[in-house]
Amino acid sequence: MDFLEEHEIPIVISVFSVSIVAFLLFSKKPKGCIDPDKYRDFKLVKRTQLSHNVAKFRFALPTPSSVLGLPIGQHIICRGTDSQGQEITKPYTPTTLDTDAGYFELVIKMYPQGRMSHHFREMKEGDYLSVKGPKGEFKYRPGDARAFGMLAGGSGITPMFQVARAILEDESDKTKLDLIYANVTVDDILLKEELDTLATKYYGRFKVYYVLEQPPEGWTGGVGFISKEMIEEHLPEPAFDIKILRCGPPAMNKAMAGHLEALGYEPRAQFQF
Repeated sequence: MDFLEEHEIPIVISVFSVSIVAFLLFSKKPKGCIDPDKYRDFKLVKRTQLSHNVAKFRFALPTPSSVLGLPIGQHIICRGTDSQGQEITKPYTPTTLDTDAGYFELVIKMYPQGRMSHHFREMKEGDYLSVKGPKGEFKYRPGDARAFGMLAGGSGITPMFQVARAILEDESDKTKLDLIYANVTVDDILLKEELDTLATKYYGRFKVYYVLEQPPEGWTGGVGFISKEMIEEHLPEPAFDIKILRCGPPAMNKAMAGHLEALGYEPRAQFQF
């Protein structure tokens, strides 16, 4: 009995210390696989053609539990070669998050004259892609805004999709999201099935309004280009706790900046990817 009493405190402290060490080891956030200053190669393990000029590329990470290590709203730089054999780099935003362990995915629209498009068009399963990152000025923290308005055009949907997924899948984050997404034809809408699924699953927190320049017969969405009136109707009104994100072709970004200014959204409340 004397022996137990004499050693009781050291034993308790020892067990407590081991518990703390175990907690720190197993609760520590996994280290990302990318480097902001050095390119690293990742193997293409699956290529899925989504349309005549759009494909989804899945790249393997070193282990099944590895994560890319990309903060919400940031992007990676991909390196490849164009049709002339010249090195080319371009930023892309994965459609996956760090909750998708073991791999990351890029949805790429390949344009006929696009230099980096050529590289992705030629990629086959088993090939490697050189990547570095994270890069980008956008840094999201839960509670940054009561709601986000999003304006996207074409492949500019990928950073919006990444941000939307991260916010909506976080049960503690109550931020609301309203997206206006513009394209030429219905076949040009990237990630439509995934966006519609989010809108259904998170009804009341996420809404998407599609706009087409060349709509099919019976189309019920927007027609033409994103207008000031569409922004007024489908995005949250200017307020201190509202932020607007936009990403699209240069001409669209310029037009959206003019619309937002005319509607009273302050420059500090806007971010362009």
